[in-house]
Amino acid sequence: MKNSPYILSLAFATAATFCAAPAMAKGKLNVLCSTDTDWCSLMETSFEAETGIDVSLIRKSSGEAYAQLRAEAQNPKIDIWWGGTGDPHLQAAAEKLTQVYKPKALPNLRNWAQNQAKVSGYRTVGVYAGALGFGYNEDILKSKGLPAPQCWKDLAKPIYKGEVQIANPNSSGTSYTALATFVQMMGEDQAFDFLAQLHKNINQYTKSGSAPIKAASNGETTIGITFIHDIVKQVKKGYPVKAVAPCEGTGYEVGSMSIVKGARHLKEAKIWAEFALRPDIQTMAEKANAYQVPSNKSATTPPGAPDFDTLKLIDYDFAKYGSADTRQHLLQRWDNEIKSLPR
Repeated sequence: MKNSPYILSLAFATAATFCAAPAMAKGKLNVLCSTDTDWCSLMETSFEAETGIDVSLIRKSSGEAYAQLRAEAQNPKIDIWWGGTGDPHLQAAAEKLTQVYKPKALPNLRNWAQNQAKVSGYRTVGVYAGALGFGYNEDILKSKGLPAPQCWKDLAKPIYKGEVQIANPNSSGTSYTALATFVQMMGEDQAFDFLAQLHKNINQYTKSGSAPIKAASNGETTIGITFIHDIVKQVKKGYPVKAVAPCEGTGYEVGSMSIVKGARHLKEAKIWAEFALRPDIQTMAEKANAYQVPSNKSATTPPGAPDFDTLKLIDYDFAKYGSADTRQHLLQRWDNEIKSLPR
């Protein structure tokens, strides 16, 4: 039987489609992720499943991520930096390492997320928020007969010698937030006096900001200084740790997202940015045991997340402590006066 003109045209069209398929790839995207690994992985797989875009994701702490963007400024390998404390994002914005972009979802975000965008000249935007605190292992505390600390000043008491962990502020955005918080609460000189006393009780400066509370959960240390949402994550896993919002008050982060200036896959980076700010995607964070407060007002805050309305939060100066000059000054002083001290 002879083929009809319709069948022949359909056959040619089908063949053309198959031939064209390799050239119609959905695209690629290089992501630098500074949240916990589980949340990075959930975002990667969810985004790939929805968009078909091939994601290459690297997980680094905020300070390390910022350092990578600086090192690659002339030849960027990253398209978008998602998550991590807001101060390094602001510092990257000030150095024009990231580019201006106003997401469509911006009007739907909480005030602190919109403010992060405004302060940066719209080179970054808030995706979540978290309050700083510390957690302790209740079993270890009891076995050693130690009182439960309730305030920042408690952690510097001699009875906690060798019992505390905190990250290195050079690599960790969490720890830089802590450093900036102490300076804002106490004044710079008094803050460094406090850090010198605290240093005597530190058993390790970790690279990652969430590592200290993981160590406390595993019985490797008694107390870990970190964000409260990271402590909640360990509580939800069943570890005997208790979260503390320090009595004097505390600072907080605005976890952020920035598109890299000179991104090779700019179109895909913008697709990720819009995806990450959607309420359904932010609500999904609980699946990765992430307990931050989401930036989209329509997203559901996970049970157990810190309640900002009940916490004693300082008026954190994101513009000042998100500047490269302030960061460099504080880190240099920390290296000179704290890191070098004997314990």
